[in-house]
Amino acid sequence: MSEPSHVVGFDDAPFSPDHRGDVLVVGAVFCQLRLEGVLSSKVRRDGANATRVLAGMVSASRFAPQLQAVLLQGIAMAGFNVIDLAALQQKLGIAVIAVARRQPDLAAIRRALLTQVRGGRRKWALLERLGPMEAVAGVFVQRAGITLAETETLLKRLAVNSALPEPLRTAHLIAGGIVAGESRHRA
Repeated sequence: MSEPSHVVGFDDAPFSPDHRGDVLVVGAVFCQLRLEGVLSSKVRRDGANATRVLAGMVSASRFAPQLQAVLLQGIAMAGFNVIDLAALQQKLGIAVIAVARRQPDLAAIRRALLTQVRGGRRKWALLERLGPMEAVAGVFVQRAGITLAETETLLKRLAVNSALPEPLRTAHLIAGGIVAGESRHRA
């Protein structure tokens, strides 16, 4: 794989703990370090439609022909709407990388999924199939369609203001700004 130059980073918007229903998801499309466009849609809180929504959003966008990689802020959106990285990679035909600042507490995630989330067993099985997150470039990743070495090169090139790559940082700021009126928290 040649070094990806066109990347989209997705993050979900903040929502209150008692929120039920759909949650905004924002995609920041970058060419190298330049913001080229923004995508948005909604996924169901603790639902099962994130993979389908993301694949549809990317495929239907005018950016699809140039995109070479998808970056995700974690493996789930809108609570426990778990993304199937392999399915998303197969549907789009491009690399997919889930990025986290720190290693997740898998025991707590398993407990929550199996006791509090509808469809939790299926979601936990999906997480188990992905295997553990790998430490690379100051973050933790799970990936499909890209080697660890290629992932490291891409993340180092895109992470200029923090450990998070700019497409994810920008998607986070935009999503927060839309929902809350201004962006908050570190990105």
